[in-house]
Order: sequence, then structure tokens, then C-alpha cells
Amino acid sequence: QVQLVESGGGLVQAGESLRLSCTASGIIFGINNMAWFRQAPGKQRELVASITSAEKVTIRDSVKGRFTIARDSAKNTVYLQMNDLKEDDTGVYTCYALLKVRNAAGTLYDNNYWGQGTQVTVSS
Repeated sequence: QVQLVESGGGLVQAGESLRLSCTASGIIFGINNMAWFRQAPGKQRELVASITSAEKVTIRDSVKGRFTIARDSAKNTVYLQMNDLKEDDTGVYTCYALLKVRNAAGTLYDNNYWGQGTQVTVSS
């Protein structure tokens, strides 16, 4: 079964750092885009950062200069390094990946996968 498993969330004080990890497991034939989304209480989910298979990066303006995204293709893993965290960064962070998988008929196709979400809480 293909799934995304996240780790690294927690409670930190403003100004501190966290690193989130997300690993794709199962039978995978390729990984296209990977990304991190977040959702704060009472707000809609928003894209934080994304990285393509060619390692083209997109970063949300509000976290530029503080967050970086990177991937380790050999480990099927994407990371989100979050520095100088602020209270506004609080939320549930969810990993996303567009993976190439195989169906029962043996056909390869691209499918969207989401992690279970990890809580990041930043206190003042």
C-alpha cells in the first residue's frame, strides 16, 4: 500500500526551528511534485512550499527566507526546514506527493497522495 508518512511536528517557542519529514512508502515507480500544505484553525489550507522532480522550488511569500524545502529522491523523502518560527506558522502541516504507481492491470499512472498531517504549534 502506497502512503506518505510524516514526522517532525511539535511545540516550539517563537524563533525556534523544526524540520518536517515526509517519506513515500510502498511500490512506487516515480515521484513527481512534492509539497507541504498547512491549515491554521479557522482558515483554509494553503500551500507552503513545493518542489518538482527537477527540484524547481516554490515558497510561500510569508515564509520566504525562513523555510526551505528539499527532497532526497533516493529515500523518497521531502523535508521542510522551518527556521525562526512565528505564532502565525501554527497549524497542521500536511505532505502531498504526485506519485507514479501501478494498478492491478499493470498500468502505470500518476496519483495524488496526502500524509496524515502533523501539528506544529508555535508559542510566544
